[in-house]
Amino acid sequence: MYEAVIKNLRRHIEPTREETEIFLSLAVAKTIRRKECLLKEGDVARQQFFVISGCLRTYTIDAGGKEHVLMFAPEDWWCSGDLYSFLSGQQSVNNLEALEPTTLLQIGKDDLDVLFRQAPAFERFFRILFQNAFVFHQNRISANLSQPAEGRYALFTQTYPDLESRIPQKYIASYIGVTPEFFSQMKANMFRKKP
Repeated sequence: MYEAVIKNLRRHIEPTREETEIFLSLAVAKTIRRKECLLKEGDVARQQFFVISGCLRTYTIDAGGKEHVLMFAPEDWWCSGDLYSFLSGQQSVNNLEALEPTTLLQIGKDDLDVLFRQAPAFERFFRILFQNAFVFHQNRISANLSQPAEGRYALFTQTYPDLESRIPQKYIASYIGVTPEFFSQMKANMFRKKP
């Protein structure tokens, strides 16, 4: 179970055995059911999650009750559901839910502070993680403002190459900002255009 997270950590840092043991002593393994919520709008995000297996989705609900998918977190992804809430202690505007039965590791904000004091390499790791999250969301906003639906769909398939066959199409449609009906028609048109 821990091999995946250690491999993920080593992409950015080389923690000592002692630092790794401190991290693993603070991280909690958890298995959740499909549709189980890890964060609800109005709560404060207090955990970082690393997905070992399964998939999470972060979404918001507008004033009309319509859901808007902001991101997915399949295997080997980190997420909090609402990074602003996690960092600021403010109430979340997002929800975080499992799309599949999901096994994950979670580490709380207070435990992260302990980790940073006892294993300084992890402060660098999470700084890089948060920077990457910022860049991801900036690129996503830019694509939503400048790309047509087909371009946003192409970016989805690049970002999440193995996810389309695993999750309901309505969530992909929501992620790229179109209705499920439009998404279905768009894919049919794209299929017809293939040589």
